[in-house]
Amino acid sequence: MARKLTMVPLVVVFCLAGCAGSGRAPAGSGEGAARDVPILTMERLQSENLPVLQSVELWDNPYGPGLALTTDHYRIFTTLLEPLLLRTLPGFVESAYWGYNDQLPQPIQTVAKFDIYLFADRQQWERFTHAFAGDQAAVFCKIKTGAYYLNGACVVYDIGRKRTLSAIGHEGWHQFNSRHFKYRLPSWLDEGIAMLFETSTYENGMYSFDAARNYPRLGALSETLMNGKQMRLRELIATSPGEVLATDENEAVMAFYSQSYALVRFLREADRGKRVTRYHRLLWDGLLGEWPLDEEAGKTAEDRNLARTVQWNRIVGPQLFERYVGSDFDRLEQEYSLFCRRIVGGVALVRADDEDAPRITP
Repeated sequence: MARKLTMVPLVVVFCLAGCAGSGRAPAGSGEGAARDVPILTMERLQSENLPVLQSVELWDNPYGPGLALTTDHYRIFTTLLEPLLLRTLPGFVESAYWGYNDQLPQPIQTVAKFDIYLFADRQQWERFTHAFAGDQAAVFCKIKTGAYYLNGACVVYDIGRKRTLSAIGHEGWHQFNSRHFKYRLPSWLDEGIAMLFETSTYENGMYSFDAARNYPRLGALSETLMNGKQMRLRELIATSPGEVLATDENEAVMAFYSQSYALVRFLREADRGKRVTRYHRLLWDGLLGEWPLDEEAGKTAEDRNLARTVQWNRIVGPQLFERYVGSDFDRLEQEYSLFCRRIVGGVALVRADDEDAPRITP
């Protein structure tokens, strides 16, 4: 295990000498004290017998003192050594893992562990991104806050405990389905499910997720409805994040994300869950690669090295929706609109500032 841990950051080891800054340790504490922090934190975590935490080891990396935490399904490489977060993080990721499985009609097994990189600050995150993401680094560095998923790993930096967990929960869904699903998901479905894991509650070392308490998304949905800027259902299921981001209009971005979140909830919850079986079948067939797609669309769905294009979303999104949910768009539009208004009823308007902005996975 130790050999594998030291091999992970070799691609960026040339930064080691130049990146050791005075900001790594608290003022007046000295470099020796800074080196002691991960050891003390490791020993504390090892002594607490935390649920689902299998091991804690030192992580040798060029960004700062670090630890590697291992759980049943995850390896977490972190330079963020805040004890409270590290005590709860193993339970959070394992709770999210089982929450992701709950989107399916039956659970699936993960053999190889998922990797998460959690950095103490944005500077470390950007340095890692430039080494890890290659030509795509410039795109990811445009993300204002939070996280991204790429090449099998979630890459996150500290934006405060609550929002950091929210980012991990969101990007963890992209990581989960990219690993296990033969077909990639259309954007409204992929992003809509990811937002179910942005709000959580700590319970005896583990977490529960409650999409109904995602007040930033509900606030954005409320504002969208109040301003009459909602997207029609046919448009929503055919749209990709890149399209709305290209408009450079915050209202369009807010509408796409908040309505995608609401649409997934609609399929799971509306009318006492009467559509949840269809929702499960849609995902299960995507997992197995059994969607009725033509050859070209199927190739794009299966090959993650091909871009999920605007055109692919425009074709596949409506096609799958009609097949698994229904084709009576007038009736569905009415029911969905009523559901949206019901779930925002009584919710105070919450504007998501830049730091709470949607996290985009190109």
